[in-house]
Amino acid sequence: MKTVFPPMGRRGFLLAAPAGLIAACSGANSGAKAYADTAAEAFADSEWRNLTEAEWKERLEPLAFRVLRQEATERAFTSPLNDEKREGVFHCAGCDLPIFESSTKYDSGTGWPSFWDYREGTLGFKEDNKLWMTRTEYHCARCGGHHGHVFNDGPAPTGLRYCNNGVALTFKPA
Repeated sequence: MKTVFPPMGRRGFLLAAPAGLIAACSGANSGAKAYADTAAEAFADSEWRNLTEAEWKERLEPLAFRVLRQEATERAFTSPLNDEKREGVFHCAGCDLPIFESSTKYDSGTGWPSFWDYREGTLGFKEDNKLWMTRTEYHCARCGGHHGHVFNDGPAPTGLRYCNNGVALTFKPA
């Protein structure tokens, strides 16, 4: 049986498919102004804020460095934390700040650990206009490490999805 591709042809389809997948998994329609910014003033004098990039490179594995310090994204479905189901707390892999309770974790189907809420005062937010869309990016309030993006397509009670890079987290069982 012959496979029929859309009018754009096979090459056009193969080039367009990743962009469509990114948009579908990213909740591209989320509004940046829908999320309150958590001030990081409480951590302004933290020793974590004074580490040099060379010191961060020494402390972190290469992928964790790229994600936490350079705002990269790990490939979907590669983190063992995506399948973590035990009770406990997810901490920032950069500075060990406890950010997410396991009770707020859920399977979003996106391939990244996802949560519907976080511990108050642990995240800071900024607008991200990469990938031809506006998204809301979040970082650890203590060390400034990039964790992921928040979207408005999550479950009740918040309706939010904090889509986190697994390499940016560590898990401590209860």
